[in-house]
Amino acid sequence: MYDGYGFSGLRAAVYRSGEASIERVIDGVENGSRRQGAEMARGTDRRTRSGRLAGDVRPAPGLLLLVVAAPAEAIAPLGAEPPGVPVAVVCLGRGEPGEAQALGSALAAARERGHRIAGEPHVLDPRDDAEERLLDLFLDLGPARVGTLDPDPESVAVEGGERKYAVVEPPARGAAALAALAAARAYQEHTGRPVYVECRRAGADPYASGEAASRYPRQSRWLTRGTDGRLSVHLLSAAGVLCWTETVPGGPDWGGPELLETPPELMPGLTVLQGSDGYVRLFGLRRATDKGAQALEVVTAAQYQSGRPLAPWQSIGNPNAREWERARQVGFPVAALDGEGTLHVFVRNVGRGISTRRQDRAGRWTGWEHLRGRRIADELAAVPGPDGGVDLVARRRDRAEAVHWHYDPASRGWAEDRTVPVRMVPGSLAAAPEAGGVRFRYADTNELCLWRPGAPAPEALGGADGGGAATGAAGAAVQGWSCTVLVRPGGDGTTAIGVHADGRPDTGTWWAPGGERSLVAPAVALDAGGRAVAAVLGTDGKPRVMRQREGAEGLDFEPWRAL
Repeated sequence: MYDGYGFSGLRAAVYRSGEASIERVIDGVENGSRRQGAEMARGTDRRTRSGRLAGDVRPAPGLLLLVVAAPAEAIAPLGAEPPGVPVAVVCLGRGEPGEAQALGSALAAARERGHRIAGEPHVLDPRDDAEERLLDLFLDLGPARVGTLDPDPESVAVEGGERKYAVVEPPARGAAALAALAAARAYQEHTGRPVYVECRRAGADPYASGEAASRYPRQSRWLTRGTDGRLSVHLLSAAGVLCWTETVPGGPDWGGPELLETPPELMPGLTVLQGSDGYVRLFGLRRATDKGAQALEVVTAAQYQSGRPLAPWQSIGNPNAREWERARQVGFPVAALDGEGTLHVFVRNVGRGISTRRQDRAGRWTGWEHLRGRRIADELAAVPGPDGGVDLVARRRDRAEAVHWHYDPASRGWAEDRTVPVRMVPGSLAAAPEAGGVRFRYADTNELCLWRPGAPAPEALGGADGGGAATGAAGAAVQGWSCTVLVRPGGDGTTAIGVHADGRPDTGTWWAPGGERSLVAPAVALDAGGRAVAAVLGTDGKPRVMRQREGAEGLDFEPWRAL
């Protein structure tokens, strides 16, 4: 397991000054390895002297801790949370005049909406030992989630003889985000309690939903069935990828969580891909401090057997690696396997186009290829095509329309389709490989839809209440019929369960409440016995599953079970 010391220097750099620039923060990481022994020893002594041992920490169930640079920056993420969420706020600085009052008004409004606000905002005093103070706050409050800012704020080119870039927003925001990531990791390593981090994208619409404004898309297809028939859950926590696995195929018992070997610099997002070979592949973004202060690269690892360690993480670079100041703004990777077993990886590049690389079955990678076309948002979905190729769908930048690219395995080339009959709600796009298309919410009605590339129109799935993405699993037996089971966030924030005949959503989709909230998009898969299993990440940070009841009339599930 990675020891996590890569963040020690980062913590020291950030916590000494709430005004630290991003450059100073990341520079601290490069020197962190030389201080790691003393750093960890100092932290252990401090916790022991103050009586703050792991067993003494009393976590608040489901608490969201917002860590921001200044008070006003907590208002937008606070407004994106559903009613009832317990929230606390930590500011690394006091901000401009009037910010504290504005946040106070926002917190009062949140209380009226039903939020449980944990006291007044905590503002760090620059005269204090900021490192110790922030870590102590995590231990005092015991968050299940941490919400913070974008670690990679946008930059623009600066005119002159040498190509340079300037950050267009206060660098303290990026520093606050990196501080939050470091503190969350240290807290989890100290207590053993998982904590999940979400970063709000720089420049996001202040009224955007959490799904639409996230710098790293929320996980969706995170429940998989391995080659041995056992189900596994893969979730990215602050300290790394956590994995729960059924002890025997079909359950009901699970083992875990196991903390899989994860680079300590992995940013808080994870794409989980499972192809026809049954292997689970993970994709993310890593802050490659060994390659430069601003470096951000795409990384991947594979798990070839359920419950086993990951193969070593592998870097596949960045399409804009020659200009790290811009490359840090790269989008989050998605991937798909074509009919020949070739792996295709896609990212939104800094020019707002699409860049892709391929890996053949022998492990050889092509270089980055740039698909020229319309500019896109940070919302992509890739699925295998019916002809053995790959289809990629992306939402257009600042628009509801979509773009579609198809990879032809015969010519090994890409073709863009600009006549896509899709208008989607931001934050709702999801791959639907079991259906040969993508699901999304229609922009004009919020109704869930399925679109198969090449179809003249999407197919309606109902479920206009709620928001976010829906995922599905095909082949579940329901009263003798082979059906697709869908899961999505419902209108009241709890999970909704849907079902329609396989390949025939036009015959109607029936929805019923599932009764549990999820911090990420709920997931579904079939177990070794062919039963549908739905999964959520509960608001307390614990995964829960419910399994289709055998022999029941219609689609009926056993009670939820915490893992």
